[in-house]
Amino acid sequence: MGKLSILFFCLFASTAVKAAGDTTFKYVVEKTISGNFTNFYTDNFGNIFLLSKNNQVKKLNAQYDSAGVFNDVRRYGDISLLDVSNPMKIAVYYKDFSTLLIADRFLNIRNTIDLRNAGILQAKAVAQSYDNNYWVFDELDNALKKIDDKGNILLQSPDFRILLQEAFRPTCIIDAESQLYICDENKGCLVFDYYGTYKKLIPFKGRQNIQIANATINSTDSSFFYTYNMATFNETKITSPIALAGAIKVQMAMNKLYVLTQSGLTIYSAGK
Repeated sequence: MGKLSILFFCLFASTAVKAAGDTTFKYVVEKTISGNFTNFYTDNFGNIFLLSKNNQVKKLNAQYDSAGVFNDVRRYGDISLLDVSNPMKIAVYYKDFSTLLIADRFLNIRNTIDLRNAGILQAKAVAQSYDNNYWVFDELDNALKKIDDKGNILLQSPDFRILLQEAFRPTCIIDAESQLYICDENKGCLVFDYYGTYKKLIPFKGRQNIQIANATINSTDSSFFYTYNMATFNETKITSPIALAGAIKVQMAMNKLYVLTQSGLTIYSAGK
């Protein structure tokens, strides 16, 4: 079982274990960051990127101290997403302008990629690739495309309507563990290799907060946490004592649980 899955059980299976009189794990509030945030992201160094309603991005380090601010808020409208999978190279995507800004770890802009120059006029799902390029799902062509730092198209998949015989509307792209996952919250995750070749569909419906680590897909709905083991094809449903229905976003990272609500971001850690 992967670290994310183990942490799910450490945080949320404690009631049943305690009833048996054994050593228990429980969730404890480690930090609360009050504010009016619309999203957040965490990287592999424990840094947190908080996105406010006025499109300011504030970076906090692992000790929750301020480590940078991104304020390029007027030129391209609202920020649609960040990709912080590479802590040294932050991708900031503006869907309304089909524009991708690339910042360094200090949140200084180093590159601008206009996807329209590559003929990509509408894209919701964008992600960094393992080789420092970018994955984009072109909604008009219904195809996965890989582009470089200059906006050149390096490869392109077939039309998804031909692959699947139905509409597929990706909400996120995840490059993880030598595979590419393109996820639709109402249909599941399509699995591709790094050459854009379709391999399979892992089906589920009505899921949010999709994460992939250690051959496990972790997700939530309004009441439960789910862990799907891609090796055994088994899925576990875990009841949450935290009100997921009121959460804007939930994420597991660095052995912590991050929960964003209207009042701010709360970080939980596993404790005995």
